[in-house]
Amino acid sequence: MKSKSRKAHIVGVGESIYTKWGGIQDKTQFQLTAETIATALTDAGIAVAEADGLTSFSNDANDAPLMAVTLGLKQLRYSAMVWGGGGGGSAGSVAQACAAVESGQAEVVVAYRGLCQGQGRRFGRFGAGRIHGNFVHPYGLFAPAQMLALLVQRYFHETGGDPDSLVEIALNGRANANRNPRAVMRDRELTREQYFASRWIAEPLRLFDCCLETDGAAAVVVTTAERAADLDADSVEVAAAVHGSGPGWGSGPLGSHNMPDEDYATSNSKLLAQDLFNRADMTPSDINVAQFYDHFSGLVLMALEDYGFCGRGEAPDFVKSGAIRADGSLPINTSGGQLSEAYVHGMNLVIEGVRQLRGVSTTQIADAQTCLVTGGLGVSPTSALILTR
Repeated sequence: MKSKSRKAHIVGVGESIYTKWGGIQDKTQFQLTAETIATALTDAGIAVAEADGLTSFSNDANDAPLMAVTLGLKQLRYSAMVWGGGGGGSAGSVAQACAAVESGQAEVVVAYRGLCQGQGRRFGRFGAGRIHGNFVHPYGLFAPAQMLALLVQRYFHETGGDPDSLVEIALNGRANANRNPRAVMRDRELTREQYFASRWIAEPLRLFDCCLETDGAAAVVVTTAERAADLDADSVEVAAAVHGSGPGWGSGPLGSHNMPDEDYATSNSKLLAQDLFNRADMTPSDINVAQFYDHFSGLVLMALEDYGFCGRGEAPDFVKSGAIRADGSLPINTSGGQLSEAYVHGMNLVIEGVRQLRGVSTTQIADAQTCLVTGGLGVSPTSALILTR
């Protein structure tokens, strides 16, 4: 049985500045990421050299062994990276960190993601990649927006949902970003008229249904409950952390599009969500605030249903009711999310979850005690966390 003294807690967070794609040129991606990891450890009140584990995801180019040398770690006892591209592994990298400290393989593990696309490969750009691309590229599916738009179209076809619900997700994220000085879109308001006047990217997804392309780095520090109790940092317990996939997904819409029919128009989270809530001994009604991976707005609708906040086909009316707004029954993406704060493959959503439970968010939800954070939606593998005060 897992010792309560070793239960995983997040004790520190760190972020670089966030800029539009190509905006960070005065330092390398590796340097930016190393500085952000150091910032997170300082926030935790832990000497940088004391960290002994590093985890990441999405083919992060900031190699852990080199990072350990750069940071001057006394010992690297654990390193791991979640398989797959995109942000499906964002919460998964935290899950790896939790597994390391709870099993005793490490004491202080930093989960991180550094992304300066102007200095290297631009994510989402067409090019030679995995072999599974051979199944989609001949049909004009060159970028994630095109690949995932098919899921959204199928969802609307199966449920009778209407695309008007997508605007509510975009407007909510932008309104929250306008209160967030760290957000790339902090000074740019968005209206319904502007949303509907924007160009199609891949129908039914318009410009403002698609996540930003940004440069930046983000990191969180995970340690045991026992170590957390000795720190001055305001710690947050990781009640549950999971990552994985439903059956038959393979690389999902980013590859073969050969998922099972019954799961095609979903976020690939139904089974994972059951595991998550069971491990936390909670139900969806226990969640006060949520950070959904909003790479594309339509996948948020599916996730609301897969995680049990709505029945099948009910998410469009749920969001149009105002439920996801700051004063609604389930406020979501309170920093602006990836549609309006920054796109760091979801690690910034984990940080916003911590801020909510520390009570320091720029869109603070009163007396928030629990927060759901998801990794990339509609990809494989995907992941999720439940954080508690």
